[in-house]
Amino acid sequence: SARIKAFMLGKDKQVLIKKLIFRFVFASNFVFKFFARLMGLYQKTLRRFIYKIIPDRLRRIEELAPMISNKFSDEVLPEVLKPNGEVKYKVGFLTGCFMNVMYSGINIDSIEVLLENGCEVYIPKKQVCCGSVMAHYGDIEMARRLARKNVIEFSRYDLDAIVVNSAGCGAFMKEYGELFKEDKDKTLSEKAEHISKIVKDINEFLYEIDFKRPKVELDLKVTYHDACHLAHTQKITAQPRTLIKSIPGVKLVELNESTWCCGSAGIYNILRYDDSMKILDRKIKNILETKAEIVLTANPGCHAQIEYGLKKAKADIKVMHPVSLLNIAYKMMKSSGNFAVINYNEAFKNRE
Repeated sequence: SARIKAFMLGKDKQVLIKKLIFRFVFASNFVFKFFARLMGLYQKTLRRFIYKIIPDRLRRIEELAPMISNKFSDEVLPEVLKPNGEVKYKVGFLTGCFMNVMYSGINIDSIEVLLENGCEVYIPKKQVCCGSVMAHYGDIEMARRLARKNVIEFSRYDLDAIVVNSAGCGAFMKEYGELFKEDKDKTLSEKAEHISKIVKDINEFLYEIDFKRPKVELDLKVTYHDACHLAHTQKITAQPRTLIKSIPGVKLVELNESTWCCGSAGIYNILRYDDSMKILDRKIKNILETKAEIVLTANPGCHAQIEYGLKKAKADIKVMHPVSLLNIAYKMMKSSGNFAVINYNEAFKNRE
């Protein structure tokens, strides 16, 4: 609320750069994906040359950016997907902005897991960024503009749930009702309230529908980091652990201070890099102590931040979303035809 007030009064020292980013880059999917493609082109061609000549501070921040996906999930996935068997649920799916261009593989894993659990999935082609980043950094006007578009698009379908695999996005979409509570358009405010009630984090949704348990044993040691927007805002902590523990052979080692922030916090790691790294160093120390082969987390900011910290620490530990691990187990179960024991390298051989 303080950030919103400062932004509206022009007291935010970074108001101009934020407006440029939020109101131009995030203005539409087309513009956002255009810049993502430029970033991807830079990462594949010019990065190794420019990286050497930019100042240290810019170099550190540049390293925080995950690799852009070769294909964006919203361009690969059709608007409607049906499961092979009985349709048990009709769900909408948020492709998001960062998830769509940087973690499209997680989006596809999410869709495949939903289909495996009898969901008919609707992916509105005109959906946009959920607006969470803008709201968290003061630009509530832009956040409302984007949220309105999503309310209209997802309301076109008669859905049992809207499934979200990004903790920050899910947390904000659950506040759509409050965002439009005083809106003059009562129909819009009613639709926003309904959307808020049916938004579910994917861990939460799968837990509530009693998801299909894998019948393949993965010989893995993993740990789990609680994303702030999942644990503290949505109060979701047991559900992802249930998903992880459902996979035979997977040993979950609890992470010390698992609910402590990793230091990403939206764009905090860019605006306050040095402070962010102090928080991250503590998180990485705790992760290394688990001796885990994989760190699981359910938010793109945490994913990128922890990946960056592990790279700095020269640690050979993968970072994954819990739903991606569940999808690996489903795929291995299908390929083996029955119950089988799969080791770490086999589980990831085809995925790489």
